[in-house]
Amino acid sequence: MLPVVLLLSFALNRWAVTYDEAASLLAIRSKNYPVAVQGTLSFENEDGRWRVAPPQDGVGNRLALIDPWGSVQGYLTLQENGERLTLLVHHRTRQFYEGKLTFEGRIEFPRDSFACQTAPKGGGRVLSLGSGPADSALCDTLFAREKDLAFQILGGTECRLTDRGDGVYHFRAVCEIAKSEEASLSLNVEPDYFKTRYVPYYTPIDRSRCPVPPTGWMSWNVYFDKATAEDNLAEARLGKEYFQPFGMKYWSIESWQANSDSLPVSKFHNLDLEPNADQFPEGMKKLADDIRALGFRPGLWTVPYGTGDETFYLAHKNWFLHHPDGTPVSTWAGRYTIDPTVPEALDNIRRIHEVAAKEWGYEFFKVDGMSGGGPAYMAHLYEKPEIRAQMSDPYCPNPFERTVEAIRRGIGPKSVFLACQGHYTGPEAAYADAARIGADIVDCNEPVKWENVLNQGGRTLNQVFVNNIVFYTDPDTLLVGDLEMEQARVSATVVSLPGQVTFSGDRLAALPPEKIALVQQTLPPADVHPMNLYPIFEQLPIWNLRVARPFGAWNAAALFNWDDEAKEISVSFGELGLDPARDYVLYEFWTGEFFGTKREKFSLEVPPRAVRLMCIAEADPRRPVFLSSSRHIAQGAVDLVDLSWDAEKNVLTGKARVVAGHKTVLRFALPAGLVPVGGDAPPATGGYRLWEQELLSEESGEATFTQKFQDIELGDWL
Repeated sequence: MLPVVLLLSFALNRWAVTYDEAASLLAIRSKNYPVAVQGTLSFENEDGRWRVAPPQDGVGNRLALIDPWGSVQGYLTLQENGERLTLLVHHRTRQFYEGKLTFEGRIEFPRDSFACQTAPKGGGRVLSLGSGPADSALCDTLFAREKDLAFQILGGTECRLTDRGDGVYHFRAVCEIAKSEEASLSLNVEPDYFKTRYVPYYTPIDRSRCPVPPTGWMSWNVYFDKATAEDNLAEARLGKEYFQPFGMKYWSIESWQANSDSLPVSKFHNLDLEPNADQFPEGMKKLADDIRALGFRPGLWTVPYGTGDETFYLAHKNWFLHHPDGTPVSTWAGRYTIDPTVPEALDNIRRIHEVAAKEWGYEFFKVDGMSGGGPAYMAHLYEKPEIRAQMSDPYCPNPFERTVEAIRRGIGPKSVFLACQGHYTGPEAAYADAARIGADIVDCNEPVKWENVLNQGGRTLNQVFVNNIVFYTDPDTLLVGDLEMEQARVSATVVSLPGQVTFSGDRLAALPPEKIALVQQTLPPADVHPMNLYPIFEQLPIWNLRVARPFGAWNAAALFNWDDEAKEISVSFGELGLDPARDYVLYEFWTGEFFGTKREKFSLEVPPRAVRLMCIAEADPRRPVFLSSSRHIAQGAVDLVDLSWDAEKNVLTGKARVVAGHKTVLRFALPAGLVPVGGDAPPATGGYRLWEQELLSEESGEATFTQKFQDIELGDWL
């Protein structure tokens, strides 16, 4: 009798693979990258469960599919192609069977990883976002930020990744095998995922310097070039009251340079440190000190690529670019544009930022004129052959990068660098902490308009896939003062739900209470990562944030109506990565409408130019289910710290971050047979009712609550 082989090792170059038939256990480990997969392998069809066994014929790169009667009917062939390992399932000769191959188990990957998608699915309408160890039935990839490493499970008919925390995932991959057809399941490691696809200067965010997206206020969008030092300080005094307790950190000064009291920027004196004496009579250091005294960190806008100062130009003429006829090259950044291959010009860029940081005390720098969307911006200009030909060193391979590196050296390793009109394809990814991805939210001396909000949404969809990975994305200022409330909510949701840079810019004294509250609900930005790791070019109507915490998981799905007429938006739970066979409770944040339970899908009429934010959680007939928090648009991602349910005592205990004197309302769905002891008992809707827990504290920090419930007969409520 031939010996039975129970443990089989495969001779592969980049993967270590073993199979234990006794346990049906397939173990796969990359030899080059920190990826380990281990799980049970099974095959079933209408005849029952088949054996997956070592080959019966000595062929070393495959496993055998053996039917219940002991005959080999097919094979699982291991194919290695670089860092991709494929299990090819195929029939033996002309056998006509079908069935389901399942591989289920555990993946170990770097601890900073998360589940995501790396390829769009046709017809998708949903932007997927995650906070915490979030997962979704739509995800087929794991991504590790520090290593820029992706691990994909490709092919098959089903893939489910469930985040267990600390780089451990449960997975289930299924291949449906049809008669007379092959099927395959591939495991693929893609090193340098962003670097080789989208971000050649890939560098993960330096979280020691900038642990969260910057927040603040800036003057230009309503004052334009007219804001004085006192205007900025008057706004900062209100900002200290309205927004600082909620997480606003920076107060950023714009149009401070000499000759900067009116556009165009090209005439501003951008390359020296002389402020506009009329608007900033006590100088920029004094203003930075005054801002800091109010509890904010001072920020400064710079445009270090050119100047409108003819005297400066004539004194440093060899620093500047000229056309072949000797006339200076003029751009948006200056009537006279610097030559980035002149060492003295680069040193001046470094020096002016160094003085502003070290001597004046500015900690946040918004540097304008970088990549942009046209030839007037420096990255585009410096790439033009006719411009390169006029440089001091026409063979310099990276003139724009030299300027970005000089800015970083100038502001130093501790200051925050926001590249205004920066882009993930350029060197900003290596040197900047954040990037302004959107166009100006207003035209000069104009109020914000719906078209500006549409642009804000479109730019976010296109570039948010690098947010909180490469740098923090800035879709430009959140302006709510001149917008109708519905449109203001759209802008606030666009900025806040993905966890982006959040700067306000309205005249604060003119803001009504409801719009002050709206801005407060965006602060601070939630810790959100993208789950679609590719650019999106359509104006998607559904943005879905999946929040996962050790005590539970829930969704906040924004339904945008970008059109000018009311629209019924229908959403299936499958589109959101949820199980359509389960029941979910729904609550709409802006209107306060409670919908009870839904299965498979839901629909809602959304007014024109408006958004509805649906809070979604899986129904649980045994306990209260968290749905929503009034504190923040991200629905508990910022403020909810802990929840626990004592099933024996029917006691709910929770903890949330609160702001002193500001009421936070946590909303829960209660099963119809459960009511709060000593509290209100609202009527049930669809088997559940909405219950609210209010939190109010005299001090900012963490507030706890405890609520006991009692069981009642359902008939008491009918």
